[in-house]
Amino acid sequence: MWGGAVAAHQFEGGWQEGHKGISIADVMTSGDAHTERTITDGVQPGNNYPNHEAIDFYHHYKEDIKLFAEMGFKCFRTSIAWTRIFPNGDEATPNEEGLAFYDDVFAECKKYGIEPIVTLSHFEIPFHLIQEYGGFRNRKMIDFFVKFADVCFNRYHDQVKYWMTFNEINNQTNYNNEFLLYTNSGIKVEPGEDAEALMFQAAHYELVASSIAVQHAHQIDPSMQVGCMIAMVPLYPLDSKPSDIMMAEKAMQKRYWFADVHAHGEYPVFMEAYFAKKGFRPDITDADRYNLAHGTVDYIGFSYYMSKTVRATDDNPDYDYEDHTGDIQNPFLENSEWGWSVDPEGLRYGMNWMYDRYHLPQFIVENGFGARDTVVDGKVHDDYRIDYLRQHIEQMKKAILDDGIPVIGYTPWAAIDIVSAGTGQMEKRYGFIHVDKDDQGKGTMNRLKKDSFYWYKQVIASQGEDL
Repeated sequence: MWGGAVAAHQFEGGWQEGHKGISIADVMTSGDAHTERTITDGVQPGNNYPNHEAIDFYHHYKEDIKLFAEMGFKCFRTSIAWTRIFPNGDEATPNEEGLAFYDDVFAECKKYGIEPIVTLSHFEIPFHLIQEYGGFRNRKMIDFFVKFADVCFNRYHDQVKYWMTFNEINNQTNYNNEFLLYTNSGIKVEPGEDAEALMFQAAHYELVASSIAVQHAHQIDPSMQVGCMIAMVPLYPLDSKPSDIMMAEKAMQKRYWFADVHAHGEYPVFMEAYFAKKGFRPDITDADRYNLAHGTVDYIGFSYYMSKTVRATDDNPDYDYEDHTGDIQNPFLENSEWGWSVDPEGLRYGMNWMYDRYHLPQFIVENGFGARDTVVDGKVHDDYRIDYLRQHIEQMKKAILDDGIPVIGYTPWAAIDIVSAGTGQMEKRYGFIHVDKDDQGKGTMNRLKKDSFYWYKQVIASQGEDL
C-alpha cells in the first residue's frame, strides 16, 4: 500500500474544539535548528505554541483527503489525538464529539478507497495525566492507555484494520534529552532523579500497555493487525576494528530491545543482564510477563530517516552506548541542514537487520526529507525531496525483490506540510503539498501541489516502477 503519513498533533489544529483537552504537544513552544523547544507548565500567555493551530486539518480534512486521493494514496497513516477521546485521560466515559470527528475522517478516507493506518499514542499524552500521575512513571497509566485503546478499537474496527501502539517508543533511549523523554513518556525528571532508571520503568509500563492492547484488539476483531512503531536508525561501526564492531553491536542492542519485547514477548538476555547490573526496572510482575508473552505484535512499523556511526573509546570498556554522546560523523555520508545523515542504503540494511531478528512483516510508516521549500511563480520545485525519496524507494525495492522481505506498505513523511515535531517549525517542510504558513504562524493556509506531488502520483500509479 502506497500512501503518506502525519500525526494528529502536528497537523490537526483545533486544539480546543470539540471539547478536546490539552496534550503534551500543546505546551511545547516553537524552536529551530539551533534552539530546543521549551516545555511550559501549562499553556501560558505570550508563547508561540505551533501545534495549537498546526495546518488546521480539523477544518480542512475534506480538502486534504481529496488531495491525497488525487495523488493516488491507497493508505493514510495518522494518529488519534488521545485528548479528543479522553480530554483529561482519566474520565469514566469518552468524549462523543472527538469520536465523531474521527468517524468523519475515516469515512472520508473510505470514500476514496484510502485505508487508514492509525497510531494510538503519537506524542499526545493528556497533559492532565502528567500533572496528576507523573506520566508513565506511574503504573496507573497502563489502564488509562488500555481504556483509550479499547474505545478506539470498538468504535473504529470496521474502518481501521492496521494499528500501532506507541510511536517511536525507542527514541527515549536518549533519556538525557528532556524533550524525547517527555514526548514519549510524559516524564519530567526532577533534580536528583536518575533519568535512565525512570525511562526503563516507564518503557516497561508502555510495553505492558501495548501488549494488553494487542490482546484486546484481537479479541474485539481478529482481522485487526496491531504493530509496534520503532525509529530505525542503524548504528554502524566507524571501521573494522573489533572494538568498534562490538560497540556498534551493543549500541544496536540497547536501541532496539524495545522491538525485541514487542515481537518476542520477553526481554532479551542482554537487557536482563543490564537491568540486574544497574538495578533498574524494579516493578515488573508475573502478570506483566504473561501479558508481554501473549500480546506480541503482528508487524513491525518503523520510521527511517538516517543512520548513525559509533566507535569504541578507552573510557567505555563495557561498550555502554549513550545516544546523546556516542555518535560521530560518518566520513562517507553527507548531512542535511538539520544534521541528519542521508543514507538510502541504510534503509535496506535496517530492513534486513530487523527481518533477521523478528521474522515479521514490515511497514515503512515514515521516511522523508526536511528542507526549506521556496514558492516561485506559484510552484515548488523540490527536486531534492524527489531525489531523496527515489533513492530510498530503490533500496526498499531491493529489500523486497532481492532480499525477500515482506512489506505491507510505504507512507512517506509527510503527506502534507506540518509542524515539525523536533523543532516546532513550519519551515522544516516534508510534505508533497505546500501549506502557506510560516514559523510565526502567518499565512493563508492555502494548499499548493509541489513537484513531488506529481512525481509521487506517477510512482503510485506505476506501483513503484516509474521513479
